[in-house]
Amino acid sequence: MTTFESLGLSAPLLSALAKNNYTAPTPIQEQAIGPIMDGRDIMAAAQTGTGKTAAFTLPILHRLQAAPKKVSSNQTRTLVLTPTRELASQIADNVEKYGSGLNLKYNLVFGGVKINPQMMKLRRGTDVLIATPGRLLDLYQQNAVKFNELETLVLDEADRMLDMGFIRDIKKIIALLPKKRQNLLFSATFSAEIRELAKNLVNDPVEVTVTPPNSTVDRIEQCLYPVDKNKKSALLVHLIKEKKHTQTLVFCRTKHGANRLTTTLNKKGITAAAIHGNKSQNVRTRALADFKDNQIQVLVATDIAARGIDIAQLPFVVNFDLPNVAEDYVHRIGRTGRAGRSGLAISLVSMDEGKQLNDIERLIKLNIPRESVEGFKPSQQLGETDLSRAAKKPKKPKKPRNNSDRNRSENKPRSESKPRPNKSRSGNKPKPRRA
Repeated sequence: MTTFESLGLSAPLLSALAKNNYTAPTPIQEQAIGPIMDGRDIMAAAQTGTGKTAAFTLPILHRLQAAPKKVSSNQTRTLVLTPTRELASQIADNVEKYGSGLNLKYNLVFGGVKINPQMMKLRRGTDVLIATPGRLLDLYQQNAVKFNELETLVLDEADRMLDMGFIRDIKKIIALLPKKRQNLLFSATFSAEIRELAKNLVNDPVEVTVTPPNSTVDRIEQCLYPVDKNKKSALLVHLIKEKKHTQTLVFCRTKHGANRLTTTLNKKGITAAAIHGNKSQNVRTRALADFKDNQIQVLVATDIAARGIDIAQLPFVVNFDLPNVAEDYVHRIGRTGRAGRSGLAISLVSMDEGKQLNDIERLIKLNIPRESVEGFKPSQQLGETDLSRAAKKPKKPKKPRNNSDRNRSENKPRSESKPRPNKSRSGNKPKPRRA
């Protein structure tokens, strides 16, 4: 049996892992830690909940500690790029946790908050910098961050960054980095677009795949409730109260829908908070912290949070609205059933979501079990999905038309209610929406 000790990690890292009750490495950690410690480039296909953050964080910290250097002002030895503020914060928390016994400097930068405090911290030099693309470029343009001493680049959730239109920013950042460096690319899948990006990024990489592309986690129990659209809120309240669902993450398709549902839940005596693009970063951070601390029972989120929330023991995920893109269903339900634990993913599906349901079930190659509750049976029945037909591939997102105001757009899709970016009929450039 492989252990963290047998992987050769340093004593301070092993102590931090024991302190946080890490007993044995997950498959992605077992396969990736050794090659990263040896300085190899990595292409890893690993979905959320597989322990991939530790898979790259632990060996990076080990290498930094093994070759200590005084980092110059505004320089960084390691750069971790990630698509969303929430995910960046989660990675930073893990870096702090694993590296608590090391004499290393860590920094976190993202948009939506004041830039000056971030600039001040970067002056002291950084061993590990976790950043979102837009804010990083803003800091570079103000000479607040430099890359002459960079040794390692990590692209985390690379497929999500491409989906969200960051390819231009990613290419700009890569062009600024030293040619000689270690490259670690992590993605849920190895799509054609990811492999195209990897051509100019990784050098003779070790490829690691720990789950089949777009597969759902085996430990997640899935079910759906056919229901009329106007009864979804009442059914959700009933399920939470009757089945005593605690710490439930609920996904809505739109920001306004998330706000309405949050108000309804609070009126029914269920403590809830919403996180989405119109909420300030401080509000989102506080809501997530309250949810983790069980101060609120339900967190209502748009897809901005689909890959940015890492809660070790989250038992329930609810799709109040099905996502427009089938792959997002996999990412949503992947918030539960993490780190070897079981989880339950519930979907409330109305007749007008039949197409989305068909796409999802063809993608996961499974007819999700239907359940019903007396008093909430729909006026029309949902049809069964023909699994013999292949799922349609989502259309590639269009390239962003400009890079202005990155801080407002750096961690979200162009729209949280539609899969495609809006076009301006007048010919003017579309106004960016808040992240």
